[in-house]
Amino acid sequence: MTERTNPKPGHSRQAADRAQMIRVDQAGEYGAVQIYRGQMAVLGGRALGADIAHMARQEEDHLRRFNALMNDRQVRPTLLTPLWHVAGFALGAGTALIGEKAAMACTVAIEEVIEEHYVEQSKALGDDDPELSALIDDCCADEIAHKNKALEAGAEQAPAYGLLTAFIKAGARTAIRIAKRV
Repeated sequence: MTERTNPKPGHSRQAADRAQMIRVDQAGEYGAVQIYRGQMAVLGGRALGADIAHMARQEEDHLRRFNALMNDRQVRPTLLTPLWHVAGFALGAGTALIGEKAAMACTVAIEEVIEEHYVEQSKALGDDDPELSALIDDCCADEIAHKNKALEAGAEQAPAYGLLTAFIKAGARTAIRIAKRV
């Protein structure tokens, strides 16, 4: 369930909830772009690099669309964007340094959390905000495709797959909670 924030005077609870969704989603897409940039810095010249570059372009499109929606609806970004920049790149590069399968395990972990998050948001929105719902649903479909591509690339064969993905998922869920508030 979406956590509530106190709306500004003159703003409805629904508007505050939508602003929170947009802020969190924009932050997540920003983080995803940084993760893929980190992976590309290490793996860009390898065969898997083309797949990572394709996923990165899709994440950049998601980010562009959320940035536009933030601007249109006058939603402030998270104050932690500089942290997401560094942490995302470090996560992408760090897992890629372990190897291609670890980088793909990172993708699986992140995309599973984001898929759950987007499905929850889509259900909460229902038919109340068709523009935001359509954006969330489009992004979710791409995230599922990224997860599936990473699984096909052998993500589950990464060293300590269960531990690695659990750690990354916990971090992603924490980032979502933080971005809702800050």
